[in-house]
Amino acid sequence: MRSVIIFNAFHNIYLRLKLISGLVLFHLILLALTSCASKKIDAPELRFPSPPNEARFIFERTLRTSTDVSGLGFMDKVRISLTGSSHVVDGLVKPFGVAVHQGRVYVTDTVARSVKVFDLAKLKYFELGTKGQGTLVKPLGIDVSSKGEVFVSDNTARRVVVFDRDGNYLRAIGGQDTLRRPSGLSVSPDGTLVYVVETGGVETQEHHLLIFDAQNGELLRKVGKRGKQNGEFNLPLQAATAPDGTVYVVDSGNFRVQAFTPSGNFKFSFGSIGRRSGQFSRPKGISTDPQGNIYVVDTAFGNFQIFSPDKQLLLFIGGRGQSGGPAEYMLPSGIDVDENGRVYVVDQFFRKVDIYRPAHLKPTDGFAAYTKK
Repeated sequence: MRSVIIFNAFHNIYLRLKLISGLVLFHLILLALTSCASKKIDAPELRFPSPPNEARFIFERTLRTSTDVSGLGFMDKVRISLTGSSHVVDGLVKPFGVAVHQGRVYVTDTVARSVKVFDLAKLKYFELGTKGQGTLVKPLGIDVSSKGEVFVSDNTARRVVVFDRDGNYLRAIGGQDTLRRPSGLSVSPDGTLVYVVETGGVETQEHHLLIFDAQNGELLRKVGKRGKQNGEFNLPLQAATAPDGTVYVVDSGNFRVQAFTPSGNFKFSFGSIGRRSGQFSRPKGISTDPQGNIYVVDTAFGNFQIFSPDKQLLLFIGGRGQSGGPAEYMLPSGIDVDENGRVYVVDQFFRKVDIYRPAHLKPTDGFAAYTKK
């Protein structure tokens, strides 16, 4: 009789615990559903320029961590809530340069010593340059050729490392005997040449633009020296090539952008030191779009300015801010424009990449098509 009483007591406890756990699970599931539903509340679109002017760009989204592309599924949230286990999240630590190719956003990270890859088309995330012959030490400049090869300048290792689109090591260009302080780089539109910026330093005259054969690594020409005349540089930082082959170099210490022919002959320059639109205070990143417009990041202004191929200022976007919200920057560095005209801007301080969509492009159009959840 006593054993029956004990059994009934434990059975009642079991039933109560089961009921409680069921209620807890129900509430956790409800919480997860509520969390998912809350994402459907959209903030007003940020348009540039602001109304009543006709918009040319619309802020679309920000990339910070692996979950911005791979996300957390419903069952992941339930599992984490029930077990207290953590989901492995990787993110930007100190990003610098950015290059985009067919929906893949490649971001160099100098502290993580790797390239972080956000695949917006296939919704996956991975890294490259973390092992083997392609191990990176301090990656800075980055570009992707028309063939899909990824070129990364390693400032500390003094070389350019080339990977395939999925991060497999292919070859290296330059080395200790050729490069001193490689920073920015750009690949010619046909993928045959790679332009590498030698930033130099206060005590050296090695302020150059070097032109290499992109396949065999042969150094074809060294352009410029330290100075302020046409074709000379003072702490050059990054480079970009336009569809017509023109090479643009951010000549940071001279507060200007210089343009060269594909073979390295000086064409023209634009910009001057100042605080007004169209002038530069601390120019850093540069890119071009399919129409040949030129995009220049200014770290001191906390924005990027857009110039036409004939050097006319068209628009500026962004400003300095403390929150790190959309279009707010503290240390913007790299910039790139993809095949469909989307603009990608890196901020080192806020550890993010902001993405802007041309106003004429639908969110669901292009390689980096995006539908808000």
